[in-house]
Formats: sequence, structure tokens, C-alpha cells
Amino acid sequence: MISYAECSARERLALLLDAGSFHEWLPPSERVMSPHLAQLGVPSAFDDGVAIGRAMLGGREVFAAAQEGAFMGGGVGEVHGAKLVGLLQRALRDRPAAVLLLAESGGVRLHEANAGLIAVSEVMRAVLDVRAAGIPVIVLIGGANGCFGGMGIVARCADHIVMSDVGRLAMSGPEVIEASHGVDEFDSRDRALVWRTTGGKHRWLTGDCDALVEDDVAEFRAAAIAALDRQQPLTQAALEQEHSLLTQRLHALPDGDAGGDEATLLWRALGIAGAENVPDLPVEAVRALRTL
Repeated sequence: MISYAECSARERLALLLDAGSFHEWLPPSERVMSPHLAQLGVPSAFDDGVAIGRAMLGGREVFAAAQEGAFMGGGVGEVHGAKLVGLLQRALRDRPAAVLLLAESGGVRLHEANAGLIAVSEVMRAVLDVRAAGIPVIVLIGGANGCFGGMGIVARCADHIVMSDVGRLAMSGPEVIEASHGVDEFDSRDRALVWRTTGGKHRWLTGDCDALVEDDVAEFRAAAIAALDRQQPLTQAALEQEHSLLTQRLHALPDGDAGGDEATLLWRALGIAGAENVPDLPVEAVRALRTL
């Protein structure tokens, strides 16, 4: 068992994809770097924190991108986002079996706020274009930094999300919520709270991810292969179904103080047996609890 969370971006690509098959586009030797960070006196990376390229997965050609959480938390800047968009646009031309996004990001870099926001919006549009062309987009989430901000939205634009129990997915990160609304609203230092409300188990039980796996590269690989032929239709009916799920969740949470934290209350309202025990259960047991 090899921990997915402890691997770097390129280690994940090497272990997840068919051995020796990954061919990187714009590798560090090309030195395609952010034009903004150096002007601000911030250290840059020769790949701007993301590796992109083509490879084989289960004997089928895929395009893949992996964000490097060790560089600025996987934050999206102008070049970082452009590399993702370029990968997706090339997929429209070359039509691989799928596009894999190994997401690990705190969202847009504050150093490149406007450029990063524009880049994320372009990534979202490109993801939807690829899906509309009938090419599945699969997002894998299991890095130490989670998948937050704009990349959290990108993930939910995809066909299929695979998460580990240690992965996290949300729009606003815990520190952002605390900074905006205070520690009484959300204590970012409360690790149990953070994982109850953004972690893989929670996202599985609420229907926000399509596969829950252990923190193991082999399980991520198997789940990615299984998702290659599971494209979700990009239709009005599918969107309405998603809205129905969100409405159900909104109305499921009891009003007022019903005792217990909100995540546990929501799980209980969704019919999860023994909801208070979910954080301590193994992944296999949590997979069996899903009611949606």
C-alpha cells in the first residue's frame, strides 16, 4: 500500500498510470513560469506547480494533469491555469478515452488573484466543453491540501470524482471561513470538524463524490479505470437532478440546536444508521452506508 496523500504530483502520475507511459508536455526543462511571482519577490517553479501530459491507463490513452501541493498549496495562477486549459482543449482535438485531473489546490493564488480567477473560469468552461464532446473528465482528490476554492468548483463540474477518506473537498477552505466569520463559526484548528464537514467520508455520504477509496495509489488507479466509461450526461435533466439533490440536503438538516454537530445531524437526517460513529468507521463500512 502506497499513500496517495504522501506522494508528489509526479509520483502520483507515475504510480497511477501505466508504467512508463506518461509523456509530459511543458516539463520543468521548458521553464514555463509565472510572469507575476518574480515581480513580487516570490519564488517560482519551473512548471508553475502542475504537470500535464498524455499516458495510458489500463491500456487506454488518457490525458492527465497533477497539481503539486508542495508549491504554493497547488494554487492556480495564470500559467498554471493555462496549462490545464491547454490540456483540455487538446483533448477536444485528440479525443483520448478520458481526462484525469489529480487535484490538490487551495484555490486561486492571492499573488495572482485576477489572473488566477480568470484562469479558473477558463478551466471550468474547458471541462464542460470536454464533457459535452463525450469525453469523461475524472477528478481524483486525496492530497494533503485538499481541493478548495475555484478548483473545488472545477471538481464538481467533472463527470466523476474519486476521493480518499483523507481527501477534502469544498468551496471555501476552513481558514477562509474562520477568517471571514470567526472561530465560533468554524474552528480551522479542529481537525475532526474539518474532516467531518469537508472530508471524503462526508462527501461520499452526501453524494458529492462517486467513489470513496482508501489512501492508496492502487485503489485510486482501480477507481480511475472503472470510471473511464462512466460519463455523466451533460443535460438539463442531469442538472435538475443535481439541484434536487441539493434541495433535499438543504431541507434535511433540522432547524435549531438538535444536539450534535451539523455533519452528524445531516447524516442522521439522510438516514445514515449510527451516524455518530461515521468518523471512526473504516472506508469499506462507510461505503455501505450511502443512501443517495
